[in-house]
Amino acid sequence: MRARDSGNKARLTAELMRRIKIQLAYDGGGFHGWQIQPGLPTIQGALEEIVSAMEGAPVAVAGSGRTDAGVHALAQVAAFTIGNPIPLDNLRRAVNRLLPPAIRVFAVEEVPLDFHPRFDAKAKTYEYRIVRRETCSPFEWPYAHHYPYPLDDERMVQLAGAFEGEHDFTAFAASDDRDAEGKSKVRTVFSSTLESGSGRMTYRVRGSGFLKHMVRNMVGTLIEAGRGNLEDVARLPAKSGATAPAKGLFLVGVEY
Repeated sequence: MRARDSGNKARLTAELMRRIKIQLAYDGGGFHGWQIQPGLPTIQGALEEIVSAMEGAPVAVAGSGRTDAGVHALAQVAAFTIGNPIPLDNLRRAVNRLLPPAIRVFAVEEVPLDFHPRFDAKAKTYEYRIVRRETCSPFEWPYAHHYPYPLDDERMVQLAGAFEGEHDFTAFAASDDRDAEGKSKVRTVFSSTLESGSGRMTYRVRGSGFLKHMVRNMVGTLIEAGRGNLEDVARLPAKSGATAPAKGLFLVGVEY
């Protein structure tokens, strides 16, 4: 009888669990990236501390990707599982009330229990901002790479197009603790465009997924092309340029 009661209780508990998907934005300048790091402020750490306190038990918060220290997000996606019956709107308000002002949750919805924001994602879009003017406003400085030196825009636009398609992006990836797993570094870039005007340059890339520092290394390579240091801009070079600063990078969308 006790075994049956225990089984019924476990089944009832499972039935009451809810998978919550959230969309959030953050200014990454004051954080050491998404992933929890002992003793350091991170986005995941801030969320887990708050949601766990509301649940009264440890809650793991999974994100669609691990943005690096200093990288920003306009529409990051995360998910967690709780038993708390709090209405979704109240949950959003409560979390925002406890989060630092640099992190804000904009949308909350209940999803199937097996939803995973990283494994279920079909595409992600990143944007990188460069200020080309001689003087960068202090209100743009935290959110853009200031590069006032001469660049050949046409060569950069041409190389941006060369990133499209399925490629092995090993040369554009920083070492990662997942490298030991031996997973493929082949990714598909659906679109890669560079726009220039009004003293600014904006690079936007949409792909199936991205490796550590991949977009920032792509931007560094585009700059090398603009400086005239790459002979062939019609195809991917064998080596990437210097990693562009994190502060110019934004995660702008995740598709499911």
